[in-house]
Amino acid sequence: MQQHSESDQVQLDLQTNSTRFHVLVGLTGSVAALKAPLLATQLLEIPGVEVRVVTTDHATHFYDINEVPVRVYTDKDEWEIWTKRSDPVLHIELRRWADLLVIAPLDANTLGKIASGICDNLLTCVVRAWDTSRPLLFCPAMNTAMWQHPITAQQVATLKSFGYVEIPCIAKKLVCGDEGKGAMAEVSTIVDTVKQYIQKHPE
Repeated sequence: MQQHSESDQVQLDLQTNSTRFHVLVGLTGSVAALKAPLLATQLLEIPGVEVRVVTTDHATHFYDINEVPVRVYTDKDEWEIWTKRSDPVLHIELRRWADLLVIAPLDANTLGKIASGICDNLLTCVVRAWDTSRPLLFCPAMNTAMWQHPITAQQVATLKSFGYVEIPCIAKKLVCGDEGKGAMAEVSTIVDTVKQYIQKHPE
């Protein structure tokens, strides 16, 4: 059997197939990340779609990576794959591969990072390098008190000014017991929105 290095494997996993639409899912440290397996599964059901996932370390607290039916990239991958100058830089390879990025959920911390241009993990580096001619969708998810803080509206507006598209959060009883706005949009809503962008994508 032919052996491949970690660097080779990244290139194999991220080969560009022009006949497929590449959806990259970003996961951050909100309890809504527990829906990651369901979201990835439903996205895979869209004809002609390939899916990869980029997760923050905090997001993995809420779901089991082994239950996600696609390749999940972590901060550890970013640093282990690159060992010499000729090796691929993972956040750039992911940026090249993806036709669309959907961050679901986008927690308050990562919202603030992206709005400020901070890129201190794999996901925020992908965002900082993102080709703004391609769609970036974000799904805020946080406690109602955090959602209602004045800085949140400013940061959401900043992301929109970059051309990013909000899939609005919804009101429901949150895991913490509070009731109000701040829950991530339903998975069905996110998938339907992604489908709309795929339909707009030139063949």
